Parts: sequence; structure tokens; C-alpha cells
Amino acid sequence: MDTDPSASTISLTAQQWDGFLASLYERDDRLELREAGQTYPPLETVDAYVMSAHAEALLSGEVEGDLWGTLEDIEETASSDEEAWQRITDFYLSRGCVLIRITGLEEPEEWILSGDLARRLGLPGGAAA
Repeated sequence: MDTDPSASTISLTAQQWDGFLASLYERDDRLELREAGQTYPPLETVDAYVMSAHAEALLSGEVEGDLWGTLEDIEETASSDEEAWQRITDFYLSRGCVLIRITGLEEPEEWILSGDLARRLGLPGGAAA
């Protein structure tokens, strides 16, 4: 895991991302870290689709994100997908969120989590806003 603390960006390999998701469980619409020695029902498993419900924004080849809807929500405009994602990223990072960039994939994969959620899940850069 590589972290750029000045930009609150975390780079993970696809294998690290999968391991991170496997280290989580969802109960009552809340994500938490699994505890060693505990058993968790299969319905509490976290995959990319479950994680997408907790992300502030995402750019993913696996999970369909609403890039233009998110841009509209933050009252920004852009002329391309790339510019839209950059504006979304800038908006959320300036508000204490954390960008997770998954490397080594054919398509770009980036997830933005709130700083509070990132901190609770043990991610670097999850400082209070």
C-alpha cells in the first residue's frame, strides 16, 4: 500500500484491494473491520457492489458509477469524463475525503471514501476533516 499523505491518496494493487474488501463486513448498513476469530454470515460479505453504497464517488470498470449525476450534485460542469472525475476528486479531497486508486487493472479504478469511514476502516489518510 502506497500513501501520499499530502493528497490523501492511497494506491493499492488489485490483490490488496480484494484483501481490503475481504477484511470488512457490513451489518445494518454500516461497514466494519472483521475481528480475528469471529464468524460472519455470508450476507455480511463486502464486495465492490456493497462498497459502492458507502463511497462518496467512484470510477470503476466493475461497478457502474454515476459520474455526471455526481458532478451535477456538487454543482460543477465539465466537458469530458476525465475532467468530470478530476472535478469530483478535487471537490471531495478538499473536504477531507480519501482517494483509493487501484493499480494494475485494464480500466481506471478509483474510489473516494469519507475521511471518517477511511479512518474507521484503518486506512491511512483517514484523518478527521
